[in-house]
Amino acid sequence: MLVSGKAQSSFLYGKLINFYAQLGPISFVEDIFKKSPRSDVYLWNTMVSAFVRRGHFHEAVDCFHQLLLTSGVRPDFYTFPPVLKACRNLFDGMKVHCSILKLGFEWDVFVAASLIHLYSRFGVVECACRLFHNMPYRDSGSWNAMISGYCLNGNAANALELADAMVIKDIVSWNSIIAAYEQHGEPIDARLLFDNMQQLGIQPESKDISPSQGTWVSILPAYSQLGALGQGMLIHARVIKDSMWSDIYVGTCLVDLYGKCGRLDDAVSLFDEVPRQSSVPWNAIISCHGVHGHGERALEFFREMLDGEVKPDHVTFVSLLSACSHSGLVSDGEWCFCLMQENFGIKPILKHYGCMVDLYGRAGLLDVAFEFIKSMPMKPDGSIWGALISACRIHRNVELGKYASDRLFEVDSENVGYYVLLSNMYANAGKWEGVNDVRSLARGMGLKKTPGWSSIEVDKKVNVFYTGNQTHTQCNEIYKELKELCEKIKAKGYVPDFGFVLQDVEDDEKEHILMSHSERLAIAYGIISTPPKSSLRIFKNLRVCGDCHSAIKCISDITGREIVVRDSNRFHHFKDGSCSCGDYW
Repeated sequence: MLVSGKAQSSFLYGKLINFYAQLGPISFVEDIFKKSPRSDVYLWNTMVSAFVRRGHFHEAVDCFHQLLLTSGVRPDFYTFPPVLKACRNLFDGMKVHCSILKLGFEWDVFVAASLIHLYSRFGVVECACRLFHNMPYRDSGSWNAMISGYCLNGNAANALELADAMVIKDIVSWNSIIAAYEQHGEPIDARLLFDNMQQLGIQPESKDISPSQGTWVSILPAYSQLGALGQGMLIHARVIKDSMWSDIYVGTCLVDLYGKCGRLDDAVSLFDEVPRQSSVPWNAIISCHGVHGHGERALEFFREMLDGEVKPDHVTFVSLLSACSHSGLVSDGEWCFCLMQENFGIKPILKHYGCMVDLYGRAGLLDVAFEFIKSMPMKPDGSIWGALISACRIHRNVELGKYASDRLFEVDSENVGYYVLLSNMYANAGKWEGVNDVRSLARGMGLKKTPGWSSIEVDKKVNVFYTGNQTHTQCNEIYKELKELCEKIKAKGYVPDFGFVLQDVEDDEKEHILMSHSERLAIAYGIISTPPKSSLRIFKNLRVCGDCHSAIKCISDITGREIVVRDSNRFHHFKDGSCSCGDYW
C-alpha cells in the first residue's frame, strides 16, 4: 500500500490501525496513526478505540483531548463511547461529559447509554438514573445500561422494577434481568426467567433471542446457588457446542459451578483448561477451595498464581482471607492481610476488614476481633459489626453481641438479616424478652425475614423445601421418613439441642420444629427418592444450625450415605458420623 501510493486513504489507514491494534505492539499502531492524514474523525475514533482495546486507557483519553484541541476535527457520536469507557476516574468522565454537552451529543442514545455506564461504574447511580429518565428517546441499549447499572451497584430490586417496565426485551435485556435476580439472591426466579427466554427464543418472531456469552455468565451462578449441577452440566454441553468453553468468563463460571456444587476435582480439571493470564479464574478456584474448608490448598493455588506472575487483585485477597477464616488459619490470614498491602499496594476495603473480623471471631478471639475493629482507619459498616455479632452468637457472648448490635443499627438499620442474627443470639441464650424486643423492632420497620430454603436435585429436577414445608407431592412419605430417622439417631445418642429453636414453645413442639428444618426435609426426600448408599447433595441459602449439623452426622452414619450440605458459609461433607469441617464453621 505504501509503495503503490494508495495508503493516503483515511479509510485504509483506519483498517491498518484496527489490524495492528489486534496483532502488533501499540507503539507500531501509534506510528501508523502519526503518518496518516488524520483529516477526519473516523481515524481519530479508530485510534481511541485501539488504545481502549489494548488497555491503554490513559492514552485513549489523551488522544481524545488532542482531537478536541489540535486536530480541527469535530467529534461525532462514535467518538464518545470508547472515551467514556477509558475514563479511570469520575473526574475525567465528567470532563468528557462537559464536552458532550458543549457539542450537543448528550441525548444521542449511544452516548447517553455510555454516560449511564460511566456514572454507574463509579457508583453515582443517581446521576445515571437522572440521565436515563431525562432522555427524550430510549432504545433497548439505554434500558439495558440502566438495568446493568443498578445490578452493578447492588440495587437488584430497582433493576427488576425497571425490567418489568421494559416492553420489548432483547438478549442483552434478558441477560441483565437474569443477572439481577441472581445477584438479588433469587436464583429460582433467575432459572424460571431463563426457561421463559428459551421458550420465546424458539418462536419464529423472536429469532434474535438466542443465548450469548452474557447469558451463560448470568445463569450459571444461579445454578451454582441452587446446586443444580445436572442443569448446569447441560449448559456446559451447550457451551462446548458453541465453542465458548475457552472464554475466560464462561470458563470461570463453570469452574465456580462445579466447585460450588461439590465437584471440586472437576472444578480443578476445568480450571486447567481456562486461560489463566488474569486473576479471574484464580479467584474462582481459590474461593471454591475456601468454601470446602481446604484453606491450605487455597494458599497453594495462591502461591502458584504468584509463580505464574499473575497479579492478584482485591477479590483474590477476599477469597484468600475467607478461606483462612473457614479453616481456622489465623496466622496465614494475618500474613495475607499484610502481604496485600506491603507487596501489592492493595489498600484494604471493608470486605477485607470484615474477613479479618470473621477470621478472629470464628477462632473465638472475640477480644482480638473487637480491638481490630477499633483500630480500623475507616468507620465500620454493618458487615463488620454483623461479623462480630455472628461470632458472639457462636461463642455465646451476649454482652459483646449487644454492644456490637447497638453500633450496627447506627450504621445499617434496614438490613433484616442483622435483626435475625441478633434475635438468634438472644434465643440461643434463652433470653426471650430480648428476642421479642428485636422482632418487634423489625416488624415496626416493615422488615421481613428471608425464608430459609434447601434444595436437592433428583433426576435433573431441583426440588426446593422451606422450613415446615407441607406442600410437596410426597409430603406424607417425607415426614414418615423423618420420624423414623429421628428415632434411629436418638438410639445412636443424638439429643435435640433446643437452644437452636428460635420460638418460646413447649419441648415437644421444639423437637417438631427442629425435625422440619428445610435441610432435613431435603435429606428425607433424597433418601426415599434415590438408591440406598448413594450420595445426597443439599444446598441451603442460610447457615446450617448446630442441631441439624449434629443430626446429619448421625444420619450419615445410620444410612451409610455421604451427605454433602452447602450452606451460606461453606461445604459440609458428612460421612460415617463425622463432618469435614471438624465442627468448625
